[in-house]
Amino acid sequence: MSKWEKAELLYEGKAKRVYSVSGEAQLAWLEFKDSLTAFNAQKKGSFADKGATNTQIAEIIFAHLKSCGIKTHWVETIDQNNIVVKKLDMIPLEVVVRNRVAGSLAKRFGMEEGGSLRAPLVEFYYKDDDLGDPFVSDEQIENLSLIKDVSVLPELKKQGLLVNETLRALFAKANIDLVDFKLEYGVDTNAELVLADEISPDSCRLWDMATGERMDKDRFRRDLGDVEENYKEILKRLKELALASD
Repeated sequence: MSKWEKAELLYEGKAKRVYSVSGEAQLAWLEFKDSLTAFNAQKKGSFADKGATNTQIAEIIFAHLKSCGIKTHWVETIDQNNIVVKKLDMIPLEVVVRNRVAGSLAKRFGMEEGGSLRAPLVEFYYKDDDLGDPFVSDEQIENLSLIKDVSVLPELKKQGLLVNETLRALFAKANIDLVDFKLEYGVDTNAELVLADEISPDSCRLWDMATGERMDKDRFRRDLGDVEENYKEILKRLKELALASD
């Protein structure tokens, strides 16, 4: 039994509910939901055990990142849908790292998906649902005062590239190509950057290396079917890697 106790509901997002932790002002309790959303929640769906699947995937990934010296907000897994994390002062940016041309990058420049990039590309998107989380340049972030401390931008890029290098190698061992992914960061009480939110098929583009098949939320976005099967296949492969490394 966990020593932590879930308390007041603080916020409900598209994929998670956030609660306070009884008697622990520096912690938060995250409950992963079974819901699937796309296009800023204009498209909605779900499948049984989706929350549990993402919780387990995220746990394996965060444990791997921790073993590589990368700080995350993960504290403890409570059960298959619930975790306790550090409470952070969140930076209202999505840090998107791209290894191939796909998604909005392909659309913006009229390019075919799947093309390689000369080097991993880091982009920032301003977190605002009403605005559709728009792309922002470093100069826009600074001139519009979109975040409290613009001096963190170079470190966000550095950390994004480090996470990319670490996860790209991990997924490659599972015969999965990490095409692109989204990260979110916050600042802890020691004024240090800490990786937050989750890393899962909801926030990554993951393609099977052998077949090129999409294994991520694009299957839901694009009505490709077999969403549940592909999420669970990712979990299966990552579990096999984790067991092999024990």
